[in-house]
Amino acid sequence: MENEKKINVYIVEDYLLTRVTYKKAFQDYKDINITGDFETAEACIDALETQVPDIILMDLGLPYMTGIEATKIIHRKYPDIKIIILTSHENDNEVLSSLASGANAYALKDIETKKLYNLIHTVNEGSIWIDPRITKVVQKTFYKAEPVEKEDFNLTPREKEVLDLLVQGFSNTEIAERLIVSPCTAKAHVCNILEKLSVTDRVQAAVKATKYDL
Repeated sequence: MENEKKINVYIVEDYLLTRVTYKKAFQDYKDINITGDFETAEACIDALETQVPDIILMDLGLPYMTGIEATKIIHRKYPDIKIIILTSHENDNEVLSSLASGANAYALKDIETKKLYNLIHTVNEGSIWIDPRITKVVQKTFYKAEPVEKEDFNLTPREKEVLDLLVQGFSNTEIAERLIVSPCTAKAHVCNILEKLSVTDRVQAAVKATKYDL
């Protein structure tokens, strides 16, 4: 474990107490390395000129440049950086703008530390994650008053189980643990689901599942 590669993380949050809380929360996780914390998006972007982290925890309600604007810039200039947006609001416009910004995950700030820790690993491995409560906002915005025909997309009973866990925000590893299968099997199920739903990522799959009540 000593030689295991650490995940380098930046925190962008304008409240000092929140930044301190995040840093203290991750002190016990030896594979997470908080390499920078910033009050503004501009300070974070400047720091990227000299040091590029693996993950950025990005607040949305920042002074000056917003988290959404910063995410767009960082995603364009540093596509390998994974960005987890953390927000305390479920405002429709804010959520939809976040979904278009190029972030890799969207979580509400009341997320538990252990869940956030797992989320960092999930995103670092290349997966996309969305808080189920945010999925409901997207569903409400795009599909309110729009009836849809019942469609099961030829999903097998097992794939429906996996999709339900995916909508709840579980990672492939967590899905494997829940269903007592290997991570490879869980990943294969997720890939099959994406193909059957004709979507390209977990966010789109969650939104479509909500729309069609899968």
